[in-house]
Amino acid sequence: MKAQDLRERTAEELVELQKTLVRERFENRFKNFTNRLDNTAVLKQARRDIARVKTILTEKAQAKSEAK
Repeated sequence: MKAQDLRERTAEELVELQKTLVRERFENRFKNFTNRLDNTAVLKQARRDIARVKTILTEKAQAKSEAK
């Protein structure tokens, strides 16, 4: 997931994406715990994607407050 693609989305879309990513991360962690996850790299990737989304949301919030 590229940061540029995330910047093109609205704040509402980003919040929904964040919820989805958090849910997927939980499911993948549970699969890893029960030894049903084949690719453990998705755990690290999900964590980074969530951080990217949060960063973009923060940037949008700061830009909105500075515009006032």
